[in-house]
Amino acid sequence: MHGPVPALWLLVALCAATGVYGLLRMRSSVEAQRRTAGGEALMGFGMAAMAVPAAALSPPRWAWLAGAAVFGIAALQALWAARADRHHLHHLVGASAMVYMAAVMAGGTHSGPPVLTGALLAYFTGYVLWTGTRLVPVAVARPEGGARGTRGARTVQLADRPELACACRLSMGIGMLAMLLTM
Repeated sequence: MHGPVPALWLLVALCAATGVYGLLRMRSSVEAQRRTAGGEALMGFGMAAMAVPAAALSPPRWAWLAGAAVFGIAALQALWAARADRHHLHHLVGASAMVYMAAVMAGGTHSGPPVLTGALLAYFTGYVLWTGTRLVPVAVARPEGGARGTRGARTVQLADRPELACACRLSMGIGMLAMLLTM
């Protein structure tokens, strides 16, 4: 990618960290988290690889084509999974955006069709704003005279933290916006 090198390295680190958390979530005891964690891990690692500054590594054309093929397969899987769960539609858009960016980079140019880039920018801007609102804490009313801190003794594992998963999705959405802005 092209842009300020320190910012791109931060984007690489952020995307790789979300990929690692996706792998951790694949070990969750909650089935719903395991179903989407693999796709999110792939997306995080793919975005990290794509965000490496061009000054540090300039992949050959075949590497971009291989990335487009991998994310094309991920898009087809997301399309198939979207029949049962609408959340996979977002995975479909994300994987398709990765195919688009890899194809543009394989073509040797650094800009794709402005209409498609603009549509993806609009989608991911809306997604980032929507996901960000889901992280805002909501005050919970306690019954009068209710005891504080009476939660169960259940230990919450790192992989079972939905707010961390939401924060990772938010960071990947912001990362996607940053990558699309450099197109």
